[in-house]
Amino acid sequence: MIYPPAPETSEVVDHFCKSIRQARQQEWPYRHWLFTDIFPESLWARLLALPIVPPMLGHTDGTRNSYNDRRCFITTLLRSKFPSCAVLAEALQKPNVAKLMAETCGIDVAGAFLRIEYIQDTEGTWLEPHRDIPEKLFSMVIYLFSGPGTEEWGTDIYDSEKRWVGQSPGDFNSGVIFVPGENTWHGFEPRPILGIRRLMEVNYVAPNWRDREQLAFPDRPIRIA
Repeated sequence: MIYPPAPETSEVVDHFCKSIRQARQQEWPYRHWLFTDIFPESLWARLLALPIVPPMLGHTDGTRNSYNDRRCFITTLLRSKFPSCAVLAEALQKPNVAKLMAETCGIDVAGAFLRIEYIQDTEGTWLEPHRDIPEKLFSMVIYLFSGPGTEEWGTDIYDSEKRWVGQSPGDFNSGVIFVPGENTWHGFEPRPILGIRRLMEVNYVAPNWRDREQLAFPDRPIRIA
């Protein structure tokens, strides 16, 4: 018996789209969207139960590229092993979801590919102020952590001079979306992580994405409804 049971893909699609339609658009210091209640409980409960051990990295250098070999992506293998990964990927691959993301962010996603990273940050992990590469057509971070002090674990936001100006709310099952650009500086300042800072990063990436092993469906480009 697999517990809890995986939801239907349609349930995840409906829940996800409702959250995106209700997202709050903000313009400063760059355009971004804040959303809440992105996954139904039937999905996030299974994602939290994934038997994936967090990488024990110690103190990192402020980048993720320095430990690429220990990062976890929702790949063909994980889709085949874990029903929750399969349902999540199928939901975000749907043409009507892709169309909604394209309309919300004002981008063209037809022909792109789905990339989902399951992140489990532990004590010592931090991210220097950086901008995502333009091959990420949009960047979406979903917070799946909870507990004392985790409200301070949201993404740090910087202005065009890389000065800290704020932080996205670190509420469970919420997150932030932005379209990478010249001024979209963000990161995660060094601070205590008591427990595991679980995140999902979702991107549609350009067709020329080199790291094909990171893609959820390497042979299935995004179609628009």
